[in-house]
Amino acid sequence: MEKKYYAHETAIIDDGAEIGEGTKIWHYSHIAKGAKIGKNCKLGQNVYIAPGVIIGNNVKIQNNVSLYEGAVLEDNVFCGPSSVFTNIFNPRSAYPRNSEEFFRKSVMKEGASVGANATIVCGSTLGRHSFVGAGSVVTKDVPDHCLVYGNPAKPRGWMCECGEKLEFKDDKAICNACQKKYKKVGNAVERVK
Repeated sequence: MEKKYYAHETAIIDDGAEIGEGTKIWHYSHIAKGAKIGKNCKLGQNVYIAPGVIIGNNVKIQNNVSLYEGAVLEDNVFCGPSSVFTNIFNPRSAYPRNSEEFFRKSVMKEGASVGANATIVCGSTLGRHSFVGAGSVVTKDVPDHCLVYGNPAKPRGWMCECGEKLEFKDDKAICNACQKKYKKVGNAVERVK
């Protein structure tokens, strides 16, 4: 059967990995058996996708990213270069915790972005269209549209679906780039349709 995705000749694709049509996998990447990757994704150089990882459609994963078992990336997610997703909260070499009962799930909801060299501590959920700044360490859930950065990452503002920072006045904002409208509802932000 003809494959409908592209993999560079140096990439390793294990039997049993599921890869969607139009996806491109570049140099020295490894896709393990049991990994599921959607359509039209782009995986950069030296990317590792572990068994059980689920990746949606149109996801972009930059160079040197490893996604370990328990990671779920929904559609239109972006992972910057060398971003890290852990899956064991309390690792010890002398007390191995390398089986499923020790893994904590990390989820990136639709449209979320993670900047270069950020670390996502397992058990965290990144909300829809949230934005994690480069070099940040995420230790807890991030709300939809929230901009976080720092170590530990803290809320610093709100982001439009298109990736521009929103400026609120009287609990309302209009994106300067795409003109989408938003409103604050309690401690959250919602798009106004």
